[in-house]
This record gives sequence, C-alpha cells and structure tokens, in this order.
Amino acid sequence: MQEPARFKSPEYLNVLAAEASEQTCRINPDSIRTMGDGAGRGYPLEVCGLLIGRITPQGWEITSAREVPNLNTERAADRFILDPGAYRAIDRELQGSGTEIVGIYHSHPDCPARPSPTDLDGAWDGFAYIIVSVYKQEMQDIRCWALSPEGDKFQAVQIENHTSHQSRNP
Repeated sequence: MQEPARFKSPEYLNVLAAEASEQTCRINPDSIRTMGDGAGRGYPLEVCGLLIGRITPQGWEITSAREVPNLNTERAADRFILDPGAYRAIDRELQGSGTEIVGIYHSHPDCPARPSPTDLDGAWDGFAYIIVSVYKQEMQDIRCWALSPEGDKFQAVQIENHTSHQSRNP
C-alpha cells in the first residue's frame, strides 16, 4: 500500500506528538478481529464504532468493540460521523455493567493507521482512539492514539494483547 501524499504533509504531521503516551491500551484479540473484519466488510468506506471497557491508571482495557453506523454520506471514503443515537443506546445499555464507552475506532481505507487533522478536531479528552488501516478488504495495521495532556496533538499508545505487541511509534 502506498501512503497518500497528504499523510506526509506538515498539516498531517503536526497532529502527531513527538512523545508516545505512557499509558497502554489492553485489548483482547476478539475486539481486534471485530474491528478488522468490519473494516474489511466496509471497504472502501470508513467504518466506525465504540470501544467498551474500563479506564485504569495504566490506560484503557478494551473488552469489546461495537460497530455503529457511519452517517457520513458525502465523504464516507475518508470521513466518518458516528451515529449519536447508537452511542446513546449503547451508553444506556452499559449502565450498571461495570463497563463503559472508553473510546472510538474507525478505519482508514488505503491509508495508514495514523490520525488526520479531522480526527484531531473531533477528539475527546480521555478517550482511546483506534485506527485500523485496511487495504483491499484486509486489515494492514492497527494503532491506538490519545490526546496529549495539552489536547493539541495525538500521542501514540502502545497496544497490548495476549498474542502480540504493537509498536509505540507512529
């Protein structure tokens, strides 16, 4: 997969913090599979969803990933609009379960698993952001990001699971 030129532009590079986060994102293999399978099915459009789990002092523990509709009809190949109704329904469903919505994931068809300026504009403090790179319906990479303490850039977050470890480097 060849990286689009825009990902090498100053505008895109400026959303990445030089330092990685000290927090980690623990995620089970089933959740990674759910995100990858959904990204493949949705290709060449972006898919999006919610990360369910707990926030700990060490970071995020993701116990499940739930795909929700991408409401963007004009630029669904490179933008997503998470369905707010689905967000509210899942949030209500989780009440009293000991888990909550702790982040958002989305796919980048034919692009790297790195955040864009648009991703930064919509980011919420405290959430984990997982990006799935997908090419020809196959997951190529998965990365986690979080806002820097200043809230002006994304920091890379190490993904941990039972079978592999992902790089902290963007």
